[in-house]
Amino acid sequence: MPSEGLPTPETGIVVTHFLTVGDVPRARAFYADVLGGTVVLAENPCIVQLANSWLIMNPGGGPTPDKPEVTLRTPEEPNTVSSFLNLRVADIEQCYREWSAKGAEFLTPPIDRKAEIRCYMRDPDGYLIEVGQATGLLHGVYADPSPPD
Repeated sequence: MPSEGLPTPETGIVVTHFLTVGDVPRARAFYADVLGGTVVLAENPCIVQLANSWLIMNPGGGPTPDKPEVTLRTPEEPNTVSSFLNLRVADIEQCYREWSAKGAEFLTPPIDRKAEIRCYMRDPDGYLIEVGQATGLLHGVYADPSPPD
């Protein structure tokens, strides 16, 4: 099997992100056709290179010998998350228009947060994806701190 395009470093490490998906072809189409990724491997596992990183996608399942007691599944409660993809783009308005036209569903249009302009969307399995463009951050302007609990 050719290894061209696979996330296999000759030295050091490469960071990839694994997504448990309900439908591999649907997820592959979203990350390749909507977001512009390159399909490196179609299935078992599906690997899509998205800019300078890779997404590895496979259906969920029960424990395996190397991860006993761990079950993989898609998000059950989409409004409660513990992590999300964070995509940094050069032109957020252009991405918002293009990706929306291709079927991406954003929670809101891009919002200026002083340090950056950002918005969020969901993939077909409900994973949250932040899309942001650095603006004020490039000039030492940072977002307001979160209020204390």
